[in-house]
Amino acid sequence: MKKGRRMLWIASAAAAVLALAAGTAMARPSPCEDCHKKISPKMVEDFNRGKMSRVLTCKSCHGTAHTSEKDVAKAQLPTIATCKRCHKKQAEQYLSGKHALGLVAVQAMPRTHMQPKAFVEGQKGCGGCHTLGLTGPEQRETEGRRYYKYGMDCQNCHTRHAFSKAEALEPEACQTCHMGFDHAQWEMWSGSKHGVTYLMNRAIAPDRRDRAPKCQTCHMPGGDHRVFSAWGFLAVRLPEDDAEWMGYRATILKGLGVLDPEGNPTARLDIVKAGKVARLTKAAFDEERARFVKVCEKCHSPNFVRENFKNADLMVKEADKMLAEAIEIVAGLYKDGVIERREGAPAYPDLLTFYDVNTKIEEVLYEMFMDHRMKAFQAGFHMNPDYATWYGFAKMKKDLVEIRELAAKMRREHAATP
Repeated sequence: MKKGRRMLWIASAAAAVLALAAGTAMARPSPCEDCHKKISPKMVEDFNRGKMSRVLTCKSCHGTAHTSEKDVAKAQLPTIATCKRCHKKQAEQYLSGKHALGLVAVQAMPRTHMQPKAFVEGQKGCGGCHTLGLTGPEQRETEGRRYYKYGMDCQNCHTRHAFSKAEALEPEACQTCHMGFDHAQWEMWSGSKHGVTYLMNRAIAPDRRDRAPKCQTCHMPGGDHRVFSAWGFLAVRLPEDDAEWMGYRATILKGLGVLDPEGNPTARLDIVKAGKVARLTKAAFDEERARFVKVCEKCHSPNFVRENFKNADLMVKEADKMLAEAIEIVAGLYKDGVIERREGAPAYPDLLTFYDVNTKIEEVLYEMFMDHRMKAFQAGFHMNPDYATWYGFAKMKKDLVEIRELAAKMRREHAATP
């Protein structure tokens, strides 16, 4: 054997031994690729550029029942349980966090079942992101509509079929879901000093890119897949030591259907608990806040961190003050019969019906809650004062003026009606 060939043989043998020593066998190309190179070539290309192609084949995730174009229905769709076989720690972290409750959140909305099939089941609306948290291929009936469990949550960040960790570590992996109307975190972060610094350094000095935080730095410290925050999506916490603020929050909880007009808990409180969209004990809020404080203090002084969190919290209070007044104005119209309520509807405007409302004033209230209040409070924590002001706080002031004027006009017209 010539020297060059002998060295190549030794190197190949050593690689095989190292792979076996690591507990993995070197995967060979799957016979599935012979067909899929013709019908879905990019899928094959993506898989083979990923690290998993070195130790797995198609059957590792899709099973062995599907062998030809005649039995496509037998191909298994991966679920979080599939990923858990190799990534137990990450899967358990994910399942304990808020992302795993994505479907719970969208199903909790009282009008979800009224949406077009394409919007939810077809994933062209809320269903496009809120498939997270699905764990199996089964179907189940919910409020008279069929919701499919698509499974494979990991692909939302580790895009199939490469399932690249490098891609998932970039902030754009979060952008698909966290942008736009009610959760413009991408726009807030990317326009903040944090985001601008990270993106500029990634382009011109990759070795310095980590001198500013990206989404994963704060929300997934150390690679923790749990993903949670102190305020939650609705920016609601209980109890509240500030009596004035608690008054605003009680009104908001009535608008969310969690409290009845007398302030007593309703059945919807169980839904809020199941979706973990609010912090319902002081310990729960403080625990999540402490996690973020530790991350911030890696770059900033304790005083700086404390002051910024305090002022961001106060932005939530100022937003709540305006929203509470607006809710009470519309609730007064319900009470006095100026707005005719749907049969069985609560005595307060139901903010979670979203845009399925019958009057202009209810539509303005919905946008005030779901768009402008969200931006007012979220931008404070994402360090974007422009978004907090012009897309949030100022818009809420405009909403409140419009709601006051519309209410006065509606009352005059109602009084003049024979």
